Amino acid sequence: MATMNEETAEMVKSGFLAAVPFARTLGVEFLEVDYHRISMRLPDTEANHNHVGGPHAGAMFTLGESASGAVVTGAFGHLLDRAVPLAVKAEIHYRKLAMGDVVAEAHLDRPREEIEAELESGGRPEFAVEVELRTADGTATGAMTVTWTLKPSRR
Repeated sequence: MATMNEETAEMVKSGFLAAVPFARTLGVEFLEVDYHRISMRLPDTEANHNHVGGPHAGAMFTLGESASGAVVTGAFGHLLDRAVPLAVKAEIHYRKLAMGDVVAEAHLDRPREEIEAELESGGRPEFAVEVELRTADGTATGAMTVTWTLKPSRR
């Protein structure tokens, strides 16, 4: 499996944050960037809190969906002239109250080469991105699955 070089990783980070202003509003930050895995952090700020002092469910959803979108951008950014990535559906499970910073780690559920081959053969691939939500100390607080598609562009 190929590893993303630093220049490409920086393009994914800057391109994503430019395209998704709401992630910037929440202060979402990248921790790790690779073709098959992205790790992002939601900072523990009062503006992101809910009524019990932890991160708001909507902020956690945005963090998870953002990490899933960033992994799709990293894996398929070279195809943006031929296909548009779109989220099809998402499911989130809140398992434990998160306190402090929250980290989302997202990864593709199947090899990117397989997904790309499906697109190249004329299909409209759908694939899941699995996201683990945890506190900075590693305590699992939730999980999310976002199903994405690559919609071929009209030529």
